[in-house]
Amino acid sequence: MRLTTKGRYAVTAILDLALHGDGSPISLADISARQDISLSYLEQLFARLRRQGLVTSVRGPGGGYLLARAPGDISVASVIDAVNESIDATRCQGTGDCQQGTTCLTHHLWSDLSDAIHDFLDRITLEELIHRHDVQRIACRQQDSANQIAVLPVAHTS
Repeated sequence: MRLTTKGRYAVTAILDLALHGDGSPISLADISARQDISLSYLEQLFARLRRQGLVTSVRGPGGGYLLARAPGDISVASVIDAVNESIDATRCQGTGDCQQGTTCLTHHLWSDLSDAIHDFLDRITLEELIHRHDVQRIACRQQDSANQIAVLPVAHTS
């Protein structure tokens, strides 16, 4: 199966937004600090998520991003689809030209697997992930780490 960094980072970032967005916008800088994803990469991902109606942006001081829908209405597959990623277990990216321009012997097997993975991820919502104890525990640890970094003293040199 080929799920790229783009799809993984998009799911991670929007889950972070769902976990920390208590009705107020969350900055991409905050998500970047917690998830160790570059700010410029997050900007690209969130532009796609916004175009697909999964997030909305708030400009100005205190601005950032909000979920555009309830977490229970956003599936993991919809996030991956929004950033133009496919979940594809075939070698031919689903084109069927895997063996010198023709369909290989196992093409349909891997294609069915890709469909099953997509269906599985389509049944998992952000709401479900938010309520997982392991996700909550990791989110708390990340928030604590981000807070510690934010209060580190700055060394002054003379």
